[in-house]
Amino acid sequence: MAASTTATTCDSGGPGSPPRSTVTGWLAVVAVMLGIFSIVTTEILPIGLLTKIGAGFTVSDGMAGLMMTMPGFLAAIAAPVVTVVTARIDRRLMLCVFMVLLAAANFLAAAAPDYWLVLVSRVIVGIVIGGFWSIGASLAERLVPAASVGRATAVIFTAVPLGSVLGVPAGTLIGDLAGWRTAFIAMGGFTVAVLIMLLIVTPPLPPHQTTRLRVLRGMLNSVSIRFALLLTVLVVLAHFGTYTYVTPFLEQVTDVSSGLITVFLLIYGAAGILGNFLGGSLVTRHPRATFGIAAGMIAAATLLLPVLGHGTVGAIALLVVWGVAYGAVPVCSQTWFTKASPDTPEAASVMFTASFQATISLGALTGGLVVDAGSPSTVMTLGGMTAILMCIAVWTHYARRLAWPDTT
Repeated sequence: MAASTTATTCDSGGPGSPPRSTVTGWLAVVAVMLGIFSIVTTEILPIGLLTKIGAGFTVSDGMAGLMMTMPGFLAAIAAPVVTVVTARIDRRLMLCVFMVLLAAANFLAAAAPDYWLVLVSRVIVGIVIGGFWSIGASLAERLVPAASVGRATAVIFTAVPLGSVLGVPAGTLIGDLAGWRTAFIAMGGFTVAVLIMLLIVTPPLPPHQTTRLRVLRGMLNSVSIRFALLLTVLVVLAHFGTYTYVTPFLEQVTDVSSGLITVFLLIYGAAGILGNFLGGSLVTRHPRATFGIAAGMIAAATLLLPVLGHGTVGAIALLVVWGVAYGAVPVCSQTWFTKASPDTPEAASVMFTASFQATISLGALTGGLVVDAGSPSTVMTLGGMTAILMCIAVWTHYARRLAWPDTT
């Protein structure tokens, strides 16, 4: 997702929409953004705490990686199911329900005496991801005047890179200072605060549009949708199959202390914000080149890390390249889906969310198997090779002069 991501129209304005007061509307936009920020941070928080949580329950890094696998698979299921099942329920109520569930999931993880309860909490997180995103990502046009919808959408989508830049490093720092359980308690408390803000500033939002299952099934007949799925699966598999285990790599290969890992992740996240804006500004004009270059940079960074990542300077430099590259990936992927299905933007958003989240889980699961059977360096190499396959797919698409997007 990105500040310049194409807006979807899940709940467009219409009869029954609340009055669009500028001040209260923008406060509601900020509340939705903070809700997404809390979701993104909770989802990827285990990346910085992976080894600590694994050591606390005496499980391997690969087994600890299930904390990243569980939410994605559930989110992939929840995105279309929630969109259809909650079609007649007020969107404000649903947003608040999902914040309650997210807070409960964080507190459950913090208090879990056994690892299986942590995994239960991550199942809840997955449901929240799919549900909240399918509703909240496109509410801007119902909260602010029409002239401000673009800026409001930008504010909502900045939650994703901010989750990497602020949320994960902050959670990792709290974990270093007070233990990983405290990090989840802090995240739960923040989620409660967001819930209160949503209750206060968000107006009633009765639904006006629904997406039927037959629409989602019909999208798979589109050549462009299938190609967007292929590109998304390859690049997200490459990224999360490796980035989920970047902390073990930095500890074992680069020999970085736990305190410095927070700094490394902060640098990566800052680079991600830059990539987010660069990708968003370029993808509309140069879709193939932008997506292909991002995948190529991920391939270069992950393939070179086992070679140059033994030193601090080399590791930081490659993390910057990696961060810039991945920062562009969500906006590129969502743009492909949206342009491939311009008449059904809500369905395109659901398809994007489901495929992205499912592949996050697949990447984390595959990477965990490789880490347990091999090493963090091995998983980096395999991830880089997967990213190269994505580059080849984009190049083939360009070389054959296929239309972009091809909506047939």
